[in-house]
Amino acid sequence: MVKVVALFVLGLVLICLGGDRLVDSAVAIAKRLKIPEIVVGATIVSIGTTLPEVLVSTTAALKGNADISAGNAFGSIICNTALIAGLTQLLAPSKKVTRSSITWRAAMFFAISMGLIAVGLFTGKFNRITGIALLVCFCVYAVANVKFPGGEDEGEKKEEKQGSLWVQLLTLAVCAVLLYFGAKLLVDNGIILADAMGVPERVIAVTFIALGTSLPELVTSLASIIKGYGNVGLGNIVGANIMNLVLVMGIPAAITGISLNPSTIRVDAVLGVAVMAVLTVPLMIKQRAYRLQGGALLAIYAGYVVSSFMVK
Repeated sequence: MVKVVALFVLGLVLICLGGDRLVDSAVAIAKRLKIPEIVVGATIVSIGTTLPEVLVSTTAALKGNADISAGNAFGSIICNTALIAGLTQLLAPSKKVTRSSITWRAAMFFAISMGLIAVGLFTGKFNRITGIALLVCFCVYAVANVKFPGGEDEGEKKEEKQGSLWVQLLTLAVCAVLLYFGAKLLVDNGIILADAMGVPERVIAVTFIALGTSLPELVTSLASIIKGYGNVGLGNIVGANIMNLVLVMGIPAAITGISLNPSTIRVDAVLGVAVMAVLTVPLMIKQRAYRLQGGALLAIYAGYVVSSFMVK
């Protein structure tokens, strides 16, 4: 048990170190390439922090358990938006977010989500064609971020020595690896500790598993706030949610197809769209967020967790 505790703590340390340096490198890259920080958050950072979900879903598909991928993806979207974005917006609401930075990304998320909900309701699964379509959407998203990055979004720019671009890119990659292994150690050993303490299996699934793969987003977003680059964290959440749709579900669907639990579409997918609307609509209208949004999102997440305990 001492080994388990040690590995659990090591996982926490790796996540904290990885998240801290990931933000520094992302901001340095943004400044060197003269692109808005929210764009880096929505692309490079979000890909790095979504690695746990991508690898879990892909491994599950290769092992013949692709049906967990949709629940993993939509559950992560709810956690990212309602818990992580809710917490960060409550602590430090995003300001000076240009519409061009957020509108088309939010629109793409809603369009893909509604398409997946329609397919899920009518067919009860995501087949290989759906998976390939999602991977095409990923390519479109990647190209769109280059073509339509959006305007500047952070009011205050700090003049700092950024160092070599290649060094920053290498640092970013190393930090992404640290985040992945840190989250894995934390989740795997956290489950063992929880089981040893007699915590029910469903509680373990709702807490450790759902939150575990989203820990990189949480640490990165909090680190962004502490360092004064809150829009990196916001971009990370929006980008990570899109990655959950196009990669976390796209890869396993393209490999084997995904069978769906009806509640995944009727509850989790719909709630994922709803919380994203709560987060992004005020940003598109007012170009800023409010603490009230953060409080509302956290309340929604609390209700979601409680209802999950009540539904067997």
